[in-house]
Amino acid sequence: MRDFCLLTLLLVLPFFQASGAAGGEDEIIKLGKWTEPGLETLMTESASAGGIGERIGFISAEFLGTPYVADTLTGNAGTPEVFTIDLEGMDCFTYVDYVEALSLSGSFPDFEENLRKIRYKDGVVAFQNRNHFFSDWTINNSGKVKDVTRVVGGGKTRSASKSLNLKKDGAVYLPGIPVKNRTIYYIPSSEIDGEMTSNLRTGDYAGIFTEIDGLDVSHTGIIVKKGNTAYLRHASSRKSNLKVVDENLTEYMQNKPGLVVYRPVGQGAN
Repeated sequence: MRDFCLLTLLLVLPFFQASGAAGGEDEIIKLGKWTEPGLETLMTESASAGGIGERIGFISAEFLGTPYVADTLTGNAGTPEVFTIDLEGMDCFTYVDYVEALSLSGSFPDFEENLRKIRYKDGVVAFQNRNHFFSDWTINNSGKVKDVTRVVGGGKTRSASKSLNLKKDGAVYLPGIPVKNRTIYYIPSSEIDGEMTSNLRTGDYAGIFTEIDGLDVSHTGIIVKKGNTAYLRHASSRKSNLKVVDENLTEYMQNKPGLVVYRPVGQGAN
Protein backbone atom coordinates (compact mmCIF):
# COMPACT_ATOMS: atom_id res chain seq x y z
CA MET A 1 0.00 0.00 0.00
CA ARG A 2 1.37 3.40 -0.96
CA ASP A 3 1.61 6.47 1.27
CA PHE A 4 -0.99 9.11 0.48
CA CYS A 5 -0.42 11.45 3.40
CA LEU A 6 -1.52 14.73 1.83
CA LEU A 7 -4.37 13.21 -0.14
CA THR A 8 -5.82 11.65 3.01
CA LEU A 9 -5.42 14.95 4.86
CA LEU A 10 -7.26 16.91 2.20
CA LEU A 11 -10.10 14.42 1.99
CA VAL A 12 -10.86 14.51 5.71
CA LEU A 13 -9.82 18.04 6.65
CA PRO A 14 -13.20 19.77 6.28
CA PHE A 15 -14.66 17.58 9.03
CA PHE A 16 -12.16 18.42 11.83
CA GLN A 17 -13.51 19.43 15.20
CA ALA A 18 -11.54 21.55 17.65
CA SER A 19 -10.10 19.74 20.64
CA GLY A 20 -9.14 21.09 24.03
CA ALA A 21 -6.06 23.30 23.95
CA ALA A 22 -3.38 22.43 26.47
CA GLY A 23 -1.60 25.78 26.09
CA GLY A 24 -4.69 28.02 26.12
CA GLU A 25 -7.64 28.60 23.84
CA ASP A 26 -5.46 29.69 20.94
CA GLU A 27 -2.92 26.86 20.92
CA ILE A 28 -2.45 23.14 21.44
CA ILE A 29 0.91 21.95 22.76
CA LYS A 30 1.63 18.22 23.03
CA LEU A 31 5.32 17.43 23.40
CA GLY A 32 5.02 13.69 24.05
CA LYS A 33 8.39 12.37 25.28
CA TRP A 34 9.96 15.78 24.77
CA THR A 35 10.28 18.73 27.14
CA GLU A 36 11.02 22.31 26.22
CA PRO A 37 14.58 22.03 27.67
CA GLY A 38 15.02 18.73 25.81
CA LEU A 39 14.07 20.34 22.51
CA GLU A 40 16.41 23.23 23.19
CA THR A 41 19.23 20.75 23.83
CA LEU A 42 18.41 19.09 20.50
CA MET A 43 18.59 22.44 18.72
CA THR A 44 21.92 23.27 20.39
CA GLU A 45 23.45 19.88 19.59
CA SER A 46 22.26 20.01 16.00
CA ALA A 47 24.12 23.28 15.46
CA SER A 48 27.43 21.39 15.71
CA ALA A 49 26.34 18.74 13.19
CA GLY A 50 27.54 20.82 10.24
CA GLY A 51 25.63 22.89 7.68
CA ILE A 52 21.86 23.27 7.46
CA GLY A 53 21.46 19.94 5.64
CA GLU A 54 23.36 18.02 8.31
CA ARG A 55 21.40 19.86 10.98
CA ILE A 56 18.14 18.75 9.37
CA GLY A 57 19.47 15.20 9.15
CA PHE A 58 20.47 15.26 12.83
CA ILE A 59 17.14 16.63 14.04
CA SER A 60 14.97 14.44 11.81
CA ALA A 61 16.75 11.30 13.07
CA GLU A 62 15.60 12.05 16.62
CA PHE A 63 12.00 11.51 15.48
CA LEU A 64 12.55 8.09 13.90
CA GLY A 65 9.93 5.74 15.30
CA THR A 66 7.48 8.55 16.15
CA PRO A 67 3.96 7.28 15.40
CA TYR A 68 2.22 8.34 12.21
CA VAL A 69 -0.96 10.20 13.19
CA ALA A 70 -3.19 12.02 10.72
CA ASP A 71 -5.40 15.04 11.37
CA THR A 72 -3.44 16.62 14.23
CA LEU A 73 -4.16 20.18 13.11
CA THR A 74 -7.40 21.97 13.96
CA GLY A 75 -9.13 24.33 11.57
CA ASN A 76 -11.24 24.52 8.42
CA ALA A 77 -13.48 26.98 6.62
CA GLY A 78 -16.00 26.82 9.48
CA THR A 79 -13.71 26.13 12.46
CA PRO A 80 -11.12 28.63 13.76
CA GLU A 81 -7.53 27.57 13.23
CA VAL A 82 -5.64 26.62 16.40
CA PHE A 83 -1.86 26.85 16.48
CA THR A 84 -0.68 23.31 17.19
CA ILE A 85 2.55 21.61 18.19
CA ASP A 86 1.94 17.88 18.49
CA LEU A 87 5.11 15.81 18.77
CA GLU A 88 3.27 12.73 20.06
CA GLY A 89 2.40 11.79 16.46
CA MET A 90 2.66 13.43 13.07
CA ASP A 91 1.79 13.05 9.42
CA CYS A 92 4.15 13.55 6.51
CA PHE A 93 3.66 17.32 6.26
CA THR A 94 3.65 18.21 9.95
CA TYR A 95 6.84 16.14 10.28
CA VAL A 96 8.73 18.29 7.78
CA ASP A 97 7.16 21.42 9.33
CA TYR A 98 8.56 20.55 12.75
CA VAL A 99 12.00 19.55 11.48
CA GLU A 100 12.39 22.69 9.37
CA ALA A 101 11.28 24.93 12.26
CA LEU A 102 13.64 23.22 14.72
CA SER A 103 16.55 23.50 12.28
CA LEU A 104 16.13 27.28 12.24
CA SER A 105 15.75 27.73 15.99
CA GLY A 106 17.85 28.01 19.12
CA SER A 107 15.14 28.11 21.77
CA PHE A 108 11.58 26.90 22.27
CA PRO A 109 10.08 30.39 21.68
CA ASP A 110 12.13 30.56 18.45
CA PHE A 111 10.72 27.18 17.45
CA GLU A 112 7.15 28.35 18.02
CA GLU A 113 7.72 31.52 16.01
CA ASN A 114 9.49 29.75 13.15
CA LEU A 115 6.78 27.09 12.99
CA ARG A 116 4.16 29.81 12.59
CA LYS A 117 6.13 31.35 9.74
CA ILE A 118 6.73 27.99 8.02
CA ARG A 119 3.20 26.64 8.36
CA TYR A 120 1.31 29.88 7.63
CA LYS A 121 1.69 32.67 5.09
CA ASP A 122 3.23 35.70 6.82
CA GLY A 123 3.12 33.74 10.09
CA VAL A 124 -0.57 34.55 10.56
CA VAL A 125 -2.37 31.56 12.09
CA ALA A 126 -5.50 31.07 9.99
CA PHE A 127 -6.89 28.22 7.93
CA GLN A 128 -6.81 30.38 4.81
CA ASN A 129 -3.11 31.13 5.41
CA ARG A 130 -1.98 27.56 6.05
CA ASN A 131 0.39 26.01 3.51
CA HIS A 132 -1.97 23.25 2.41
CA PHE A 133 0.07 22.28 -0.65
CA PHE A 134 3.73 21.37 -0.80
CA SER A 135 4.40 24.02 -3.45
CA ASP A 136 3.04 26.65 -1.04
CA TRP A 137 6.33 26.21 0.82
CA THR A 138 8.49 27.68 -1.93
CA ILE A 139 6.10 30.60 -2.45
CA ASN A 140 5.38 31.55 1.15
CA ASN A 141 8.83 30.53 2.48
CA SER A 142 10.99 31.61 -0.47
CA GLY A 143 13.67 32.84 1.90
CA LYS A 144 13.95 29.41 3.52
CA VAL A 145 13.49 26.79 0.77
CA LYS A 146 13.97 26.76 -3.00
CA ASP A 147 12.68 24.44 -5.71
CA VAL A 148 15.79 22.67 -7.02
CA THR A 149 13.97 19.91 -8.92
CA ARG A 150 15.37 21.11 -12.25
CA VAL A 151 18.86 21.41 -10.75
CA VAL A 152 18.73 17.82 -9.51
CA GLY A 153 16.94 16.33 -12.52
CA GLY A 154 18.55 18.39 -15.28
CA GLY A 155 17.20 17.57 -18.72
CA LYS A 156 15.21 14.66 -17.33
CA THR A 157 12.89 17.03 -15.47
CA ARG A 158 9.29 17.34 -16.64
CA SER A 159 6.56 19.83 -15.84
CA ALA A 160 2.82 19.68 -15.25
CA SER A 161 0.23 22.46 -15.13
CA LYS A 162 -1.92 22.09 -12.04
CA SER A 163 -5.06 23.78 -10.72
CA LEU A 164 -4.46 23.04 -7.07
CA ASN A 165 -7.53 22.35 -4.92
CA LEU A 166 -9.73 21.73 -7.98
CA LYS A 167 -11.03 18.17 -8.37
CA LYS A 168 -11.68 16.58 -11.73
CA ASP A 169 -15.44 16.92 -11.20
CA GLY A 170 -15.18 20.67 -10.56
CA ALA A 171 -15.53 20.49 -6.78
CA VAL A 172 -12.76 21.59 -4.42
CA TYR A 173 -10.88 19.62 -1.79
CA LEU A 174 -10.80 22.53 0.66
CA PRO A 175 -13.78 24.88 0.86
CA GLY A 176 -12.62 28.43 1.53
CA ILE A 177 -9.27 27.97 -0.22
CA PRO A 178 -8.93 29.45 -3.73
CA VAL A 179 -7.82 27.38 -6.71
CA LYS A 180 -4.12 27.97 -7.43
CA ASN A 181 -2.78 27.57 -10.96
CA ARG A 182 0.83 26.41 -10.85
CA THR A 183 3.50 24.68 -12.88
CA ILE A 184 4.97 21.76 -10.93
CA TYR A 185 8.39 20.42 -11.93
CA TYR A 186 9.18 16.78 -11.18
CA ILE A 187 11.68 14.06 -12.00
CA PRO A 188 9.99 10.94 -13.45
CA SER A 189 10.64 7.87 -11.31
CA SER A 190 12.01 6.05 -14.35
CA GLU A 191 14.85 8.58 -14.41
CA ILE A 192 15.82 8.21 -10.75
CA ASP A 193 19.16 6.44 -10.83
CA GLY A 194 22.56 6.68 -9.19
CA GLU A 195 23.58 9.68 -11.28
CA MET A 196 20.46 11.62 -10.36
CA THR A 197 20.55 10.72 -6.65
CA SER A 198 24.16 11.89 -6.48
CA ASN A 199 22.74 15.40 -6.95
CA LEU A 200 20.58 15.06 -3.85
CA ARG A 201 21.78 16.22 -0.45
CA THR A 202 20.94 15.31 3.12
CA GLY A 203 18.33 17.80 4.25
CA ASP A 204 16.58 18.16 0.90
CA TYR A 205 12.79 18.03 1.21
CA ALA A 206 11.08 15.55 -1.10
CA GLY A 207 7.57 15.54 -2.49
CA ILE A 208 6.05 12.57 -4.30
CA PHE A 209 4.51 14.08 -7.43
CA THR A 210 0.96 12.97 -8.15
CA GLU A 211 -1.02 12.93 -11.37
CA ILE A 212 -4.27 13.37 -9.44
CA ASP A 213 -6.14 16.52 -10.46
CA GLY A 214 -5.93 19.33 -7.93
CA LEU A 215 -2.89 18.07 -6.01
CA ASP A 216 0.83 18.69 -6.46
CA VAL A 217 2.20 15.85 -4.32
CA SER A 218 0.70 12.95 -2.39
CA HIS A 219 3.44 12.61 0.21
CA THR A 220 6.45 14.42 1.65
CA GLY A 221 9.67 13.52 3.41
CA ILE A 222 13.35 14.33 3.89
CA ILE A 223 16.31 13.10 1.87
CA VAL A 224 19.10 11.49 3.88
CA LYS A 225 22.34 10.34 2.25
CA LYS A 226 24.18 7.38 3.73
CA GLY A 227 27.34 6.93 1.72
CA ASN A 228 26.28 6.91 -1.92
CA THR A 229 22.72 5.78 -1.15
CA ALA A 230 19.77 8.17 -0.81
CA TYR A 231 16.97 7.42 1.64
CA LEU A 232 13.55 8.95 2.19
CA ARG A 233 12.98 9.72 5.86
CA HIS A 234 9.26 10.23 6.32
CA ALA A 235 6.19 9.76 8.48
CA SER A 236 4.81 6.72 6.69
CA SER A 237 1.10 5.94 6.59
CA ARG A 238 1.70 2.40 5.31
CA LYS A 239 0.10 -0.17 7.61
CA SER A 240 3.43 -1.99 7.84
CA ASN A 241 5.09 1.18 9.19
CA LEU A 242 2.77 3.80 10.71
CA LYS A 243 5.77 5.71 12.05
CA VAL A 244 8.74 7.80 10.94
CA VAL A 245 11.11 5.53 8.99
CA ASP A 246 14.00 5.53 6.51
CA GLU A 247 13.42 3.80 3.18
CA ASN A 248 15.70 3.41 0.18
CA LEU A 249 14.62 6.23 -2.14
CA THR A 250 15.10 4.38 -5.43
CA GLU A 251 13.09 1.41 -4.19
CA TYR A 252 10.42 3.63 -2.68
CA MET A 253 9.95 5.55 -5.90
CA GLN A 254 9.17 2.48 -7.97
CA ASN A 255 5.65 2.82 -9.47
CA LYS A 256 5.40 6.44 -8.27
CA PRO A 257 4.96 9.21 -10.88
CA GLY A 258 7.93 11.34 -9.88
CA LEU A 259 9.94 13.35 -7.37
CA VAL A 260 9.84 17.04 -6.41
CA VAL A 261 12.88 18.42 -4.56
CA TYR A 262 13.08 21.53 -2.37
CA ARG A 263 16.34 22.59 -0.76
CA PRO A 264 16.96 24.67 2.37
CA VAL A 265 18.39 28.02 1.33
CA GLY A 266 21.40 27.48 3.60
CA GLN A 267 22.41 24.63 1.29
CA GLY A 268 22.52 26.87 -1.76
CA ALA A 269 20.47 26.48 -4.91
CA ASN A 270 22.85 24.17 -6.75
